[in-house]
Amino acid sequence: MLVAAVDQGTSGTTVCLLDAEATVVGRGYRAVGTSFPRPGWVEQDPEDLLTSVVGAVADALADAGRRPADLAALGITNQRETTVLWERRTGRPLYPAIVWQDRRTAAVCERLAAAGHAALVQERTGLVLDPYFAGTKAAWVLEHVPGARQAAEAGRVAFGTVDSWLVWRLTGGRVHLTDVTNASRTMLFDLAGGTWSEEMLELLGLPAEPLPEIVPSSRVYAHTDPEAFLGVEVPIAAVVGDQQAALFAQACFAPGQAKNTYGTGSFVLVNTGTAPPAPQTSLLRTVAFGLDGEPLTYALEGAILSTGSAVQWLRDGLGVISDSAQTAELAGSLASNDGVYFVPALAGLGAPHWDPRARGMIIGLTRATSPAHLARAVLEAIAYRTRDVVEEMAAGAGVTVTELRADGGAARNPWLMQFQADILGVEVDVPENTETTALGSGYLAGLATGLYSGRAELDALRRTARRYRPSLGADQREDLYGRWLRAVERSRDWDRD
Repeated sequence: MLVAAVDQGTSGTTVCLLDAEATVVGRGYRAVGTSFPRPGWVEQDPEDLLTSVVGAVADALADAGRRPADLAALGITNQRETTVLWERRTGRPLYPAIVWQDRRTAAVCERLAAAGHAALVQERTGLVLDPYFAGTKAAWVLEHVPGARQAAEAGRVAFGTVDSWLVWRLTGGRVHLTDVTNASRTMLFDLAGGTWSEEMLELLGLPAEPLPEIVPSSRVYAHTDPEAFLGVEVPIAAVVGDQQAALFAQACFAPGQAKNTYGTGSFVLVNTGTAPPAPQTSLLRTVAFGLDGEPLTYALEGAILSTGSAVQWLRDGLGVISDSAQTAELAGSLASNDGVYFVPALAGLGAPHWDPRARGMIIGLTRATSPAHLARAVLEAIAYRTRDVVEEMAAGAGVTVTELRADGGAARNPWLMQFQADILGVEVDVPENTETTALGSGYLAGLATGLYSGRAELDALRRTARRYRPSLGADQREDLYGRWLRAVERSRDWDRD
């Protein structure tokens, strides 16, 4: 029997089929479209997200030469803060999905901060007042879609992140839930209490009626509706946010273990144990995972909003490259960056800066600047932004990262991984299978259905493909990073009316 590990991400849906030994025996992928109707607005079609999941599972089964009846469980991980509201009766979305990168509620967050609410948000939810999170997105839909607020207050509307939307539709509208990791990304969740916060609902002006039930990350919640999912009933046995799924698949089960996932954005998470971390000023406190019948495990997170998307911009926006793999060759063709820096504030700056008004910037250009310099600057920026977060973990939370476990698409870029080790001054460990977000949902589903015995078995399954060791001297490392910080400062607060 097989577990279908679904990773519904920003640019597409990946599915890995896992057998009883957690070996990937089949893969499927479907791209999803994204629209940018106004500057700072990022939207997707919720129906497209759903069909990509069903299609990618079918593709993975075909790749493995297996049938839908061979599926023993379905695990779902998802882009977390992306927000969907829909009609309960029909399942029709009220509005396109507002993607986590969307900045349309920046002014709302600034007004709330100016009114003195930032400390409450941080204390209660572990988050910062930023348009990144789902709560202000949901409030925007209720405010701008005619009749939406009245319908929500009457119980005719459902709200959720992408996991909630998928489970609702895959079960034929029978189940409305979200797991603790996704709930902790809404700005509506009481981090210590593990429940929806009435204070936060009141602050953001949201009714409670549309909210989903909060459940553990690993449990058999329901079965798929055959009419919605390949003609079969399959247990849905895991729901988990994508970055927490990667943390789980990287076997970061003990406090102090850290990973970075290099995707559309990058996300550094460090396991902090079963007690909520102390309040932070710029790092996020979040739920790492919740196993059925066990206390919640927590994490500190640094969310970097634009990294892989910056490489996409280099390819699609500027035409500097035709394939992301070319960046390694271009970057390696230069002996140094020659003073060229790129600040990837394409969707504002996330942790630890949290400046939604920052904008992307290239600085240090001369007549000698070439496409190779641009490619190198983009890759270096990904590594610098990771160090920004790791530095804050040490300074603000007293957590020292002594090894970074890396995954995601850019973990396959050897130039970037070596520079990451160089600029951090610690070793970077890349596993054999870098599709850890999908693997995490599959592992959690396998635990819930008894296919895997426990975390010790999963820990033994993780195998290192390559370790990158620092090669830069300390003086050179600090000089490069110091100039990077100067570039960041120049990008701050740019989009100001």
